Amino acid sequence: MKELFMAFQSPLRLMRLNEVLDLTGLSRATLYRKIAGGTFPPQHKLATRCCGWRVGEVDVWLRNPMTFTISDLDRDNKPDGGPD
Repeated sequence: MKELFMAFQSPLRLMRLNEVLDLTGLSRATLYRKIAGGTFPPQHKLATRCCGWRVGEVDVWLRNPMTFTISDLDRDNKPDGGPD
């Protein structure tokens, strides 16, 4: 059901931490360890104490979590032209 739900979302929509944890099944500690190791998409800063993950980037990770690296993301084609 979650796969069907993600298929109809904008890949630019941002998910908050709890949604990412529910979707991936990762613990908070494991998620941040994977981000630090470059094996999970990093979060995008929204405000001073607020961040989110792009649905499209998490979807890329979900397709192949075992071999994912940051280079799998197509960040060069972002609408704003650069990193957050």
